[in-house]
Amino acid sequence: MKNRAILYKEPHPKACDFIAAWPGIGNVSLIVAKYIRDKINAEEIGEIEPFDFFDPIGVMVKGNIIEAPQFPESKFYYWHNAKSDRDLVMFIGDEQPSFKGYDLADCVLDVAQKLKARRVYTCAAAIARIHHTEPSRVWLAATDQKPIDELKHHDVVLRGDLQIAGLNGLFLGIAKERGIEGVCLLGEVPMYASRIPNPKAALAVSNILTKILGIAIDLSELAGFAKVAEEEMKKLAAEAMGEFIDRYTRPVWPPEEEEEEEEDGED
Repeated sequence: MKNRAILYKEPHPKACDFIAAWPGIGNVSLIVAKYIRDKINAEEIGEIEPFDFFDPIGVMVKGNIIEAPQFPESKFYYWHNAKSDRDLVMFIGDEQPSFKGYDLADCVLDVAQKLKARRVYTCAAAIARIHHTEPSRVWLAATDQKPIDELKHHDVVLRGDLQIAGLNGLFLGIAKERGIEGVCLLGEVPMYASRIPNPKAALAVSNILTKILGIAIDLSELAGFAKVAEEEMKKLAAEAMGEFIDRYTRPVWPPEEEEEEEEDGED
C-alpha cells in the first residue's frame, strides 16, 4: 500500500522529538497532545488521507439537509523549539481505525523518520486500584533500557510487566521494529472510571512530558479542568451511592405510620 501521508509544509529540522496520539482509555493521550499543541501554537503541516483506514457509517443532517460524509482527522504539526537542539513534531489522530492499524502506524513512522525523529513518545492510561481523589502517578515504559535509565529520575513508576492497548502501544512496538527509540508515559486512572475523560491523569503526564521535552508551558488551565472533573466525579459517586442505598437497603425501623397503628392496637 502506498504511503497516504501528505506533507503540505515540510520543515527541515536537524533532529526532532515526535509525539503520536490517538483516543484511548480516559482520553489521556488526546488531552495531553491537544493541550500541548494549542499552548505552543504548533503549525499544521500535513495529514494522512483517511480513505484507506476509515469508512464513514453515517452522515449528519442539519436543517433537514444531509451533509457530506465526514472522516476522522489524522494530522501532523510542527513546532520549532528555540531552547533545544530538537524541534517537536506531533501526530494527532481523532480516531483509531478498526482495521489496518499497523499500516497507519507505519505511515506515521515514515514521516517521523523523514523529519529525523530521535525519539517517539506516546501517552496512555494506566488502569489502577486508586480512588479518584488520589494523585495520579505516571508509569514509564520504553523500547529499551537506555531511555528508562535516562528518564527514571523523573517522578515515574516502573511497573515491570504490563500491556498498552491500542495504537498508543502498537505504535511503539513498530518503532522498535524500525530501531527507533520510543517512550510511553501512562497516567493512572481509577478502574471504575476508565470510560470517562480524565484530565487529572493527563495533567500528571503533561507535567513530566513537558519537562522531558524542555517545553515551558502553563498547565494551570489543564489543572482547572482536572479539578472540575474531580468535582463531577464526586457528584456521580454520591448519586451512585444514593441509588445503591435506595435499591439494596431496607430500613431497620418500620415507617412511622406502622408504628402509630401498632400503638393504637395496643390501646
